[in-house]
Amino acid sequence: MRHTKMTTLAAMVAGSGLLLSACGSAGGGPSSGGGKISDDKIVLAVLNDQSGVYKDLSGPNSVEAVKMAVEDWKAKHKDDAVSKNIEVVTADHQNKPDIANTKAQELYDRQKADIILDVPTSSAALAVATQAKTKKKVYINIGAGTTALTGAQCNKYTFHWAYDTYMLAKGTGGTLTKNGGSKWNVVYPDYAFGQDMTKSFEAQVTGAGGTVGQKVPTPFPNDNFATYITKAAADKPDVIGTMHAGGDLINFVKQYNQAGISDQIKLAVGLMFITDIHSLGADQFKGVTFTDAWYWNFDEQNREWADKFQAKTKTRPSFAHAANYSAAFNYLEAVQEAGSDTGDDVVAKLEGKKINDVFLRNGEVRKGDHRVIHDVYLAEVKPQSEVKEEWDYEKIVATIPAAEAFKPEAESGCSM
Repeated sequence: MRHTKMTTLAAMVAGSGLLLSACGSAGGGPSSGGGKISDDKIVLAVLNDQSGVYKDLSGPNSVEAVKMAVEDWKAKHKDDAVSKNIEVVTADHQNKPDIANTKAQELYDRQKADIILDVPTSSAALAVATQAKTKKKVYINIGAGTTALTGAQCNKYTFHWAYDTYMLAKGTGGTLTKNGGSKWNVVYPDYAFGQDMTKSFEAQVTGAGGTVGQKVPTPFPNDNFATYITKAAADKPDVIGTMHAGGDLINFVKQYNQAGISDQIKLAVGLMFITDIHSLGADQFKGVTFTDAWYWNFDEQNREWADKFQAKTKTRPSFAHAANYSAAFNYLEAVQEAGSDTGDDVVAKLEGKKINDVFLRNGEVRKGDHRVIHDVYLAEVKPQSEVKEEWDYEKIVATIPAAEAFKPEAESGCSM
């Protein structure tokens, strides 16, 4: 894809968050006469954690990834673009479902967002899904793991793009159990994501012939895990699985290593982002096996995009950054195909779409539940001695094909 320079509007405070313009044309092109583009512009909103435990794994840099998608989409379509007037707006939900609910309303109603993207924290993600359904506006979730988004709480306007707890559990829980880690204890954050992760991992561990004994809940967010680690280690399991993420995961792993039990009990990480490894150092995670939705140095296509991302952000992308780019670009492609940004029109173009891009390999947007399936990867963290360049922390052990990685559509429990 070619990149062009975009004209950037001055940032201004508006409604629930900072308005960041991803392009600056006041009109012209196909949308200048009104047409089927509402308000004569397309508005993409990124709602996520801008300042807390999930800031690094997604946060402000997911806004940059979405802006990159707008640049690339405009470069692809040039004068044929259905609209030249595109904005990217953002808000911080602080990982709280009540705030996410309010911010989603403000983004859809006051800032005229046509789509909301990202939304880590499963309880917040489910709140936004309710608003998307009510407003009949598109919502593509990247950052949350709960399978309820494409299961019991699915709806016509919500799509789940990157990963979920079933995918993580099948790759990591099933593999470690089959490789000898049959006795598990699990420590999890006590909210929707952690609860869903624990259920998913228990199903995969027992399905592979293992057992899950203790399931130890912790507050969210949290910075002191020592008591919970001691409790989980007391009956000497083969594996302790941590279902935490972001800043909580970093604190958990640091305290796990300080507890001096890493030589006796294997640590399994339910959800890991490359930013977690970078924050704490490869040796703190060395040998840990986990399931990754995407890796920046997997092949030349990924690396080329990661280089462009790094030039803008001064850091390497996590899978959340790449997924937000992919979701934003494909949303704009659906608007282009539909000639409209009306929710129903865009949904019709996304459903059933097969996609191969920098994030989705063998990707497909399932029509029945809006789960986006794609190849994922079983990864292992390298020891620091094997890290040849900064950020190249992962060894890809195996590719898990799209059709095997996610819960079958017939078992999703979704009824739209």
